[in-house]
Amino acid sequence: QVHLVESGGGLVQPGGSLRLSCAVSGTTLSTNAMGWYRQAPGKQRELVALIFSGVGTNYSDSVKGRFTISRDNAKNTVYLQMNTLKPEDTAVYYCYGDWGGAGYWGQGTQVTVSS
Repeated sequence: QVHLVESGGGLVQPGGSLRLSCAVSGTTLSTNAMGWYRQAPGKQRELVALIFSGVGTNYSDSVKGRFTISRDNAKNTVYLQMNTLKPEDTAVYYCYGDWGGAGYWGQGTQVTVSS
């Protein structure tokens, strides 16, 4: 019923930018929070950014000042603007949201930062 579909990943050079999108269908955006996570090979999945229903965002220290999470409630979409990308940002990026105690994940989109 609830589906989260990421898009916008790809190959980008160091210092470049990408914008990821997470389109939510079957419901409105979470009234709690929506987030972006990432997982690189051999590493633990980590939280990248959170955006709350009202006001407020949280970012991991590794992306502060470079990434911006936003939401468009009318379009049922969450975005992650990624600037000044570094090779260490290479990972599969996942969108996440929870509704009434049930959590949902997108399928992930690959981001590769390489020259």
